Amino acid sequence: MVKLNKIYTRTGDDGTTGLVDGSRTAKNSARIAAIGKVDEANSAIGLAICAVPNIQHRDLLTKIQNDLFDLGADLATPSADGKFEPSDMVLRMVRAQTDWIEQKIDQLNEALEPLTSFVLPGGSEAAARVHVSRVCCRSAERAVTELAQHEDVNPAASSYINRLSDFLFVLARVANDEGRGDVKWVPGANR
Repeated sequence: MVKLNKIYTRTGDDGTTGLVDGSRTAKNSARIAAIGKVDEANSAIGLAICAVPNIQHRDLLTKIQNDLFDLGADLATPSADGKFEPSDMVLRMVRAQTDWIEQKIDQLNEALEPLTSFVLPGGSEAAARVHVSRVCCRSAERAVTELAQHEDVNPAASSYINRLSDFLFVLARVANDEGRGDVKWVPGANR
């Protein structure tokens, strides 16, 4: 259980921040950049929830927000040995979280007509906000990938953030009247 009595500690005034294992790292490190991008994606999803009319979809997004906190905790816990096994002391992303996302993608996608064109990120307000969440998620994925080029990253964390953007794309189409409100890209339309 997390308990925060004091919001400021002054320990970061030197440009470093603490990780779960007690170590400190620069606030502009690849690890903190990845955690920050995950937080941005989570915040964008929070904004999308405000516009999504379907309560079941809002509930899915809220569950995802919780998973993104798990992802942030995972990223904030460096692995000393390259292993990413969850334990009572270490919160790690697990494959089951990505499997759940894939199941939801498949369920939501069943009602949609196949795409015949790329879609523009818009349509309804709810769809537009979900699309913003999707691009924030892709940005987080790029930051996690950057981190993984320099340090070990839990493969389940990488899979989850990758699959999440796919889920958000499908949910945006669902929010656009099950794809009927999608705005199709017309290549070269303004030449």
